[in-house]
Amino acid sequence: MFNINLGNFGGIKLKRKNLIGAELTNADLKEYYFEGANLRDAHNLSLDQLSEVQTLQGAKLNEELLKSLKEDYYTLLVPENYVNEDLLP
Repeated sequence: MFNINLGNFGGIKLKRKNLIGAELTNADLKEYYFEGANLRDAHNLSLDQLSEVQTLQGAKLNEELLKSLKEDYYTLLVPENYVNEDLLP
């Protein structure tokens, strides 16, 4: 496990970055772009944190978080203006 300090730099693009094992306690993810990023097994990553990002399109997430995101924040998982009936709750 490693600690990562993402700071408070909204708008940062972390496309296809590997954050497996990252310690994200209290990380402010507001307006971050995690397109294609691997967030599986990131520690202390919450739905509240993820609800503030710009996109999670193609991101790899733990099943529990992915399920919650599909239910409550579907638009973060897909390209803008895209609707996939299979992902709708």
